[in-house]
Amino acid sequence: MRKRALKIIVMIVFVLLTFCSIPVMAEDESPVSAYADVTALTDYVWRGYFLSDDSIVIQPTATLSYKGFSFNLWGNIDTDSNDNAFNETDMTLSYDWSFDKVSMGLGYIYYALEGADSQEIYLSFGLDTILTPSLKIYRDFDEFDGWYISLGVCHSFAFSDTLALDLAAAVGYLDYDDTDYSELHDGSITASMTFPVNDYISITPKVSYTFGLSSEAKDEIEDGDGDSAHLFGGITCAIAF
Repeated sequence: MRKRALKIIVMIVFVLLTFCSIPVMAEDESPVSAYADVTALTDYVWRGYFLSDDSIVIQPTATLSYKGFSFNLWGNIDTDSNDNAFNETDMTLSYDWSFDKVSMGLGYIYYALEGADSQEIYLSFGLDTILTPSLKIYRDFDEFDGWYISLGVCHSFAFSDTLALDLAAAVGYLDYDDTDYSELHDGSITASMTFPVNDYISITPKVSYTFGLSSEAKDEIEDGDGDSAHLFGGITCAIAF
């Protein structure tokens, strides 16, 4: 219990220190930009898989960026875990650039998981046009060898200069190297709305629905209760400069 509490405290302190350092960088007009947020969700669902103990999860994250290069640190805290509440930490290094209406990104992700670590590289493409289509290609070359490809669209319905309803949808294809599984894997639909508190702080509630795209995918992603579809939601408090 003490180790569990200590890990939670360490992550919270990390985020708070990041929050406190941002104004200093802004005042010095540093080329470095910073972003941090804390998200609370009813469940942890990733690529269709149900990864929490049917409990609220807290997911703090912080990002530092410089001229297209970024380093991101992300964590997951399961509030109802009996063993290790702080059960995942992900670190991402990336570079993003754009020209005309095309955006691209290249990155590396290290997943520090409870019981097994893994690594991925990815390539992303985006187009600034109707529905803002995006394509992301991930390659896991460590614990979970395989490919994951995601195709997404999104659109915002503006109500005012500061408020808009953001809708997004995506489908994913998953191919494991060590098994015969190669399927259109999961789909997701998300609705969110960001409420600015001031120039730097915002609050964003959201709701998502994820589901398997084929009978094979539904069998693959079913959780202990036999569910392959999940409705979940939460709220994010963010600060950015």
